[in-house]
Amino acid sequence: MGRIQIELFTTLDLVAQAPGGPEEDPSAGFPFGGWQAPLIDEAVGAQIGAAYEGTDALLLGRRTYDIFAGYWPHQEDGPDGGFATLFNSIPKYVASRGTPDLPWAGSTLLGPDLPAAVREIRERHEHVAVVGSVDLVQTLLREKLFDRLDLWVHPIVLGVGKKVFEGGAVPTNLTLLEAPATSPKGTVFLQYGLAEGTPRTGDMSRPDRGLGEDA
Repeated sequence: MGRIQIELFTTLDLVAQAPGGPEEDPSAGFPFGGWQAPLIDEAVGAQIGAAYEGTDALLLGRRTYDIFAGYWPHQEDGPDGGFATLFNSIPKYVASRGTPDLPWAGSTLLGPDLPAAVREIRERHEHVAVVGSVDLVQTLLREKLFDRLDLWVHPIVLGVGKKVFEGGAVPTNLTLLEAPATSPKGTVFLQYGLAEGTPRTGDMSRPDRGLGEDA
């Protein structure tokens, strides 16, 4: 069985909407499209490149698919050549409530039973990357249909926009897979794996939890 790996850029308040540009996702009048652009640096670029190593399929929401399909098929050489070669050559699976036209070669529309479709994709591929697609990501998090969650947390707070964890999130345990990595502009890269069970609770006032009797 392969793995489903989510790649997300977020703010400190976990807003993940439209990091790439003003027109990426202006829904609900989001005023900060393109918030990531001033914070990108070489360290983050190298981390992103490493995260996609071994990817053999993409899982995308409709909006992200349309953005990618309008850009990557026209890219060959240059700074983005590596990603263009990868994205244009591997299968693309698209989650959508409608029946959109999918002109990008290698694209497949998933059926209405998204959890079942994702489980089938996981059986078919070794490394499925989920890019952006906040609505889709929220479904995968809620259904616990992911194996790794990569978060690039940027040092800004927006206060508005779609967040990684909105209403409907379920109690979930995660394991930190690598030590956090920082970039010169203050972005923190966190890599989590899905862990079994649900969060436990305790009583920090008990002496056996490391606090004195007078705490």
